[in-house]
Amino acid sequence: RHFPCPPSSPKNLCATLEIHCNNGAVFVAGRYNKYSRNLPQTPWIIDGERKLESSVEELISEHLMAEFKADSFNFSSSGREDVDVRTLGNGRPFAIELVNPHRIRFTAEEMKGLQQTINNSSDKIQVRDLQLVTRSAIGRMKEGEEEKTKTYSALIWTDKAIQKEDIAFLDDIKELKLDQKTPLRVLHRRPLAVRCRVIHTMKSQYIDEHHFRLHLKTQAGTYIKEFVHGDFGRTKPNIGSLLNRTADILELDVESVDVDWPPALDD
Repeated sequence: RHFPCPPSSPKNLCATLEIHCNNGAVFVAGRYNKYSRNLPQTPWIIDGERKLESSVEELISEHLMAEFKADSFNFSSSGREDVDVRTLGNGRPFAIELVNPHRIRFTAEEMKGLQQTINNSSDKIQVRDLQLVTRSAIGRMKEGEEEKTKTYSALIWTDKAIQKEDIAFLDDIKELKLDQKTPLRVLHRRPLAVRCRVIHTMKSQYIDEHHFRLHLKTQAGTYIKEFVHGDFGRTKPNIGSLLNRTADILELDVESVDVDWPPALDD
């Protein structure tokens, strides 16, 4: 009675009030190195207050936003490092979605120039292999996040004096399985769970009676700091329990993220 089918023809024509033209999103990918121990990956804002002046995301995106003349952006990466952890080696894969860019065509030479502009702007980060990619290609970065391995270098302190032979046995441990309860430091943003992770190999490097460096190859997603100090028994086993003494981590570096993406570019 109220909605006849087919409906009656309209008596008034529609009038156009506004027309908006938008470009589809453009995706830029690359790998970044982080050389500062005082730089978060994304803006560090707590209760509306900024804790540190910049971030990896901002140092990279501000130049892309300016060149592509985009309205906004979304940053993603293959995992993340803590604010006090450096990322060395070939760097960590990342991708940035540029929303409604007003310029979308860039040659390979222009992308190389843009990469150089980013690298010249800060000594805290460097980017490499900067390139345009498709939306579907970003899925390959995320697929490799949990499956691939990562290598780290950790500077470790022990409360009791050690000799070189006290840590030599670590080199022989292979495929060590860990039970890691969600660390206390990330419990505010990660659900409480026990995750099984694997330390594939370890290589120790004796420094002095209270310090040694440990090179680790691990399953992605392993909490390295907690593997060293144990997180009040929330990570088992840990370096402290293996050495039967208190251990803590002083410095941590990511030496490689073994995700073969994006494709390496010729220099």
